[in-house]
Amino acid sequence: MLDRIVDNGDFGRLLLRLALGFLMLFHGVNKLQYGYGFVGAMLGKAGLPVALSHGILVGEFVAPLFILLGLYTRPAALVQAFVMVMALYLVHTKDLWSLNEHGGYALELQMLYLFGSLALFFLGAGRFSLSKGQDAWR
Repeated sequence: MLDRIVDNGDFGRLLLRLALGFLMLFHGVNKLQYGYGFVGAMLGKAGLPVALSHGILVGEFVAPLFILLGLYTRPAALVQAFVMVMALYLVHTKDLWSLNEHGGYALELQMLYLFGSLALFFLGAGRFSLSKGQDAWR
């Protein structure tokens, strides 16, 4: 019986979805409350279209909601991973090979978001989701 409880990939997917979706959603809500014009400025400085800044709402608000609910989880996770790659490129490039004051990797949170999103992309939502494990990309 303990094996059934411990060997539960669907429950593991749920925990990953809750962590990634809930924690990233705070970033999206903050952008909705206080604006995200600074993202457009960073994109323009990098030579990219400023209009792409509106994608931050998709990547930090809509995608996390879909991840939390377990709807279109794979595409939402891929969008969230892309947002993290852009954040690394636009904001954190100087810290790619840095440690923080405690000896940990300076970008550990960003990397957890990125690789957690990629893991969720490959794993799918699982049975404990509104999609009931029926992924759109199968």
